[in-house]
Amino acid sequence: MKVGLYFGSFNPINIGHLVIGNYIAEQSDLDQVWFVVTPHNPFKKKSTLLDNYQRLEMVYLATKDYPKLQPCDIEFNLPQPNYTVNTLIYLQEKYPKHDFSLIMGEDNLKGFHKWKNFEVILENHHIYVYPRISEGPIETQFDNHKKVHRIDAPIMELSSTYIRSAIKKGINIRPMLPHDVWVYLDQMNFYK
Repeated sequence: MKVGLYFGSFNPINIGHLVIGNYIAEQSDLDQVWFVVTPHNPFKKKSTLLDNYQRLEMVYLATKDYPKLQPCDIEFNLPQPNYTVNTLIYLQEKYPKHDFSLIMGEDNLKGFHKWKNFEVILENHHIYVYPRISEGPIETQFDNHKKVHRIDAPIMELSSTYIRSAIKKGINIRPMLPHDVWVYLDQMNFYK
């Protein structure tokens, strides 16, 4: 099985994440897209994150009606902060018959050469890159790499940071979230 790994804090997951994940699941050679909830991004303050399992619950609620989209908590039990290369090694050992690829925005591809052991990742995995709004094309050293595939997915500029801020200000952002995620956030009074 070919699985695309879409890593994120998903704090909260929003319709932009779903549109991109579903587009790649339906429009590429991948069989499934797993939304890998990251417990702690080394570049983000942990205090801004909801509890790991609350974010996982939101990903479950958002993806439960899409058979090709799956929530994934694989990083919850790995040492923190974790690096993508370690997660990939762990997943390959746990699911030896699966072929794992990465899904990332083209803005992340620009800094990919700074990732820990990025050469090992590229040697063993494909990368599916979705577009982001930028001033002109984002050129990288990986543009012509045989394992880097640009996917012409819709450009979704909807940030979880904006959603958290809007909720705190009492702005109605319901259309930006899957319905069940909105209900969960509202019932739990998150981000208020």
